[in-house]
Amino acid sequence: MADIFEKIQANRGPIGQHAKASHGYFTFPKLEGEIGPHMIFRGKEKLNWSLNNYLGLANHPAVRKADAEAAANFGFAMPMGARMMSGNTNAHEQLEQELSDYVDKEDTILCNFGYQAILSAIDCLVDRHDVIVYDSESHACILDGVRLHMGKRYVFKHNDIEDCEKQLHRATKLANETGGAILVITEGVFGMRGDQGKLKEIVELKKKFNFRLLVDDAHGIGTLGATGAGTGEEQNCQDGIDIYFGTFAKSFALIGGFISSDAQVVEYLRYNMRSQIFAKALPIPLVVGALKRLELMRNMPELKNKLWEITHALQSGLVAAGFEIGETNSCVTPVYLNGSIPESTNLIYDLRENYNIFCSMVVYPVVPKGMIILRLIPTAVHTLEDVKYTIESFTKIVGKLKAGGYMSEEIAAT
Repeated sequence: MADIFEKIQANRGPIGQHAKASHGYFTFPKLEGEIGPHMIFRGKEKLNWSLNNYLGLANHPAVRKADAEAAANFGFAMPMGARMMSGNTNAHEQLEQELSDYVDKEDTILCNFGYQAILSAIDCLVDRHDVIVYDSESHACILDGVRLHMGKRYVFKHNDIEDCEKQLHRATKLANETGGAILVITEGVFGMRGDQGKLKEIVELKKKFNFRLLVDDAHGIGTLGATGAGTGEEQNCQDGIDIYFGTFAKSFALIGGFISSDAQVVEYLRYNMRSQIFAKALPIPLVVGALKRLELMRNMPELKNKLWEITHALQSGLVAAGFEIGETNSCVTPVYLNGSIPESTNLIYDLRENYNIFCSMVVYPVVPKGMIILRLIPTAVHTLEDVKYTIESFTKIVGKLKAGGYMSEEIAAT
């Protein structure tokens, strides 16, 4: 008979096995100072491309004022209890209504955490007779929700509509046998590579198949569409999205999330989604803060315009300098390089210590062996000077990478 602690000691996990060497630097780093494009890492200022503060709202004066006043007026204990029992407020309902209007849906339910919202919504919406069809590069929150499903699920190749249709044929056949329904799940923007989900093409498949569509638009809300209402608005197919999810963790620069849909669907979630029924309500200062952020998003289009000015400059500049950024058509900006894990860690060390640039690094097992992704998140508070310096620095480090300069265990300061 095994002991759980002994099993943990023997298998630390694909990332956890590197914890001792990476903790505090490559993993769990501490960025200090006011949230923005320039922050402190280990006592030195770094140009930061690793925060999802798309619209620069984290330190907007109106946001800071609203947050401070709400904390002073209500405290973070308010409301005390789950919303079904004792934790409902006018502010929660106002935010739900305003979000519904923003994303053009009948009703909305607030959720305490974005990850939790998607996972538990999937668990709530389907039973063992139903069939899930989902994109292969879906976020971990979707994958964990799918894992909870007691019925059948079919995965289609990333953004491959032909394969999606193939899986829908399989799902339809099975659903006809079980008497179940079909739920298709994809993302508005895939957060690792930055490409938009092919929502319009999936919606078109409704002419051939009977299914409902759930879209995780964490990176789309606030950044895409004429009004910032997300990827569905951008692709002119919002009506075809049956269940729309948005997070507060990115454009809103907050915490929490929401699910918008038909009124009867939201009512069903409100009374059946266990993660919300049995959890304390979102603290009212966060709700008031979200209302202020939504007000700015709706009334200050210049924030999104500035974000895209920086995004276009960054992405076009990288391409002009010979970098591969894949098929991104969102603000998420991946830079694809070739190299080993030791090379990638040396490269990041050099980038942080000698060029004072902080960005996220993605390597195996998240991506195939031999691939390195440097993931940049532009924001409305970056400058064109930040973009220029970053591209110049990247050109230098890639020259070192190609010349084998990151093969050694130690990288000398330059």
